[in-house]
Amino acid sequence: MRTVRTVRARTPHARLARGAALFALGAAAVAARAQVSLRTVVEMAQSNSSQVKLAQADLQRAESALAQSRDAFIPSLSFGSGLPAFPEVGFTGNLPSIWDANVQSMVFSFTQLRYIQAARLAVKATKLNLEDTKEQVALDASTAYIELDTVDQEIAAAHQQESYANRMVEIEQQRVDGGVDPKSGLLQAQLAAAEVKLHRLHLETRAATLEKELSTLTGLPVGSIVPSRESIPEIPAVTGDGPAKKTPGLESAEVMAKSRQRAQRGDEDRTRMLPEIGFGALYNRNTTILNSIDQYYARKIPADNFSSGFSIRVPIFDFGLHDKARESAAQTLRARVEAEQAQQQNDVQIAELSGSLRELDTRAEIARLKQEIAAEQLESVVSQLELGNGTSGANAQPQLSPEAEQQARVDERQKFMDALDAGLDLSKARLNLIRALGHMQDWLNELGTR
Repeated sequence: MRTVRTVRARTPHARLARGAALFALGAAAVAARAQVSLRTVVEMAQSNSSQVKLAQADLQRAESALAQSRDAFIPSLSFGSGLPAFPEVGFTGNLPSIWDANVQSMVFSFTQLRYIQAARLAVKATKLNLEDTKEQVALDASTAYIELDTVDQEIAAAHQQESYANRMVEIEQQRVDGGVDPKSGLLQAQLAAAEVKLHRLHLETRAATLEKELSTLTGLPVGSIVPSRESIPEIPAVTGDGPAKKTPGLESAEVMAKSRQRAQRGDEDRTRMLPEIGFGALYNRNTTILNSIDQYYARKIPADNFSSGFSIRVPIFDFGLHDKARESAAQTLRARVEAEQAQQQNDVQIAELSGSLRELDTRAEIARLKQEIAAEQLESVVSQLELGNGTSGANAQPQLSPEAEQQARVDERQKFMDALDAGLDLSKARLNLIRALGHMQDWLNELGTR
């Protein structure tokens, strides 16, 4: 009896703990999968992408190179010391300084000015490349997001389709057991159900791949993103004949070619006997500790010594400078050809996407019409099963069986998924064409209104 009372006393607490645990698990499950807008996914992908981080590192490197080219005109100051370790013997020829200060800077150089111009253009090119990389990451994230939303709809339709196919198998099994239909009809129904199941498994695998891709892009846990269809802006029906502007990637290639050209001119200036003017100043604090340097001069060496002056350097002949100029010319040519090649590839892509868009648009229209026809046929089958076929007499058509209804439902769901696939292919092609036409950022700006 005492044991029973103890159990009863603890039962309310146990139920309370169990309820709290179930609530926590439910809250964790809700938090694990939550609707995330397309704008959030794009922003997280751009901040988490390794490609964007690499482009940012290139920008920092270019900005550092520009700063270094400018620093040549900023005086540099250095300090040093030269205390002897042992007493000096004889005349060494070096002034025994306790410490010294040295100031150096470039005053004027045509070559350095060219290098500064080249570095400034390189910074602009890397900024454009960073912008282009962000657009590409946004395109990848948007495409995966829209595809996952479409696949989720298809999975829901596939589950419905599978339930209809299984019901058709049950009906056919009953008809075979009743001796109405041969066994071959049952086998056909089972085959159709197996194919529907395989398609559903394929969609689930596809969704898992997209979830992993979005997780890699955004850094969020796998499966934690539930697409919000309302956050997806309408994709305009663009054509290749519409207005186009250069993408950031194309502009980056052109600016980089100009940067290489400025650097080439700087290297060529070094071979044209153009002078470079520099400035220098030196201060020494001398000492006679551990040395007898004053014995070798008519007068004692002063403790404080200072000198300054300008240096003018004119290159007359240097094989290395000429070879460097030829190397720079080759790099300039390569950069110019790469920019032209990028433009040509973009033009070809626009032409290909424009041609495929016309086909995809027609395919989407055909798939939509087939889905509407299948829906109308399903309504007709359901009406005939409920009201009869409306005919009688010797020429009356046979009454439809329940199996026909399930088959019509399976066909309607299949046409619905085909229409979703066709619409997805059309959306992907339109987004790629928008990017090729240089209007990707215009479409991304619409995410802020969602």
